[in-house]
Amino acid sequence: MSDPSAKPLQEHVLIISDDGGHREVLLTETFYTIGRSPRADIRIKSQFVSRIHAVLVRKSSDDVQAAYRIIDGDEDGQSSVNGLMINGKKRQEHTIQTGDEIVMGPQVSVRYEYRRRDQFGTIPGNE
Repeated sequence: MSDPSAKPLQEHVLIISDDGGHREVLLTETFYTIGRSPRADIRIKSQFVSRIHAVLVRKSSDDVQAAYRIIDGDEDGQSSVNGLMINGKKRQEHTIQTGDEIVMGPQVSVRYEYRRRDQFGTIPGNE
């Protein structure tokens, strides 16, 4: 029996594919730096990615599903060397949506997912 007062679990996730393999990063903060630098909030393992390749900013909104905006370059506005290819198009910045694929260099991609599910585990169907 489910609790009617239970709210669905909502997550913003980056799925990163780089020289280190595949991993998921749960986004909970309002600001992140992304790059190969040890000081980057989200570290990318690739020589083709700038030290700080991009920043990720959560758009302020009353909506729980508030989106993130990715911006090429560092906090000071210095662009990355390779730029950002988002869904096959070169972009300086973009409000990311579920399924968006961001390419930062050869063999480096990041996919964004917004996940919403029941807070309590459910039994999978026969699919």
